Amino acid sequence: MILNAKFLISASKIDEAPQPIYTEIAFLGRSNVGKSSLINTLCKNKNLAKSSSTPGKTQLINFFEVDYKKDEDKFKLIFIDLPGFGYAKVSKKTKAIWNKNLDEFLKERSSIKLFIHLIDSRHENLDIDANLDLYLDSFIRADQKKITVFTKADKLNQSQKAKILNINKNAILVSNLKKSGIDKLEQKIILESLGFNEE
Repeated sequence: MILNAKFLISASKIDEAPQPIYTEIAFLGRSNVGKSSLINTLCKNKNLAKSSSTPGKTQLINFFEVDYKKDEDKFKLIFIDLPGFGYAKVSKKTKAIWNKNLDEFLKERSSIKLFIHLIDSRHENLDIDANLDLYLDSFIRADQKKITVFTKADKLNQSQKAKILNINKNAILVSNLKKSGIDKLEQKIILESLGFNEE
């Protein structure tokens, strides 16, 4: 289980990122999909990752150190909160710079072992999410994994949830509001990044 988490640093470009020491998990998705909120819910600290109501306002790559305990053993993981894709109200030049930084970071950061692609469950068929999925598949290595997470599941009825899971067999539905799916996601993160079950 996750014992504790703390903010480490914000980086505006790859050379400002901390030296990779521990296994890293990157949270990514379009703007305002709920990346920061999900990190806060997983770590049981609503003030850990700062979220913004303005799409594209967060331009930094934020790093958090997470303490995890399995039986008597303790491990450290690094959660990475990435800027949202598909920014609103920014210039083309600014967007190009952000995209270049993100592309460079994601492809060169070998310590990232798990990508968590967040999708708003109310808008599950957007081109930006399909393109982001293809983008990840284009460079993901054999030692890396990907989890698809549909956020804001409390906004859906049972039929809508079933439809999403029928199409996306290995996806996880979560709700930060009702805390549903959070334990399942944590177990999946630990399994894919550290290689063992929480059971």
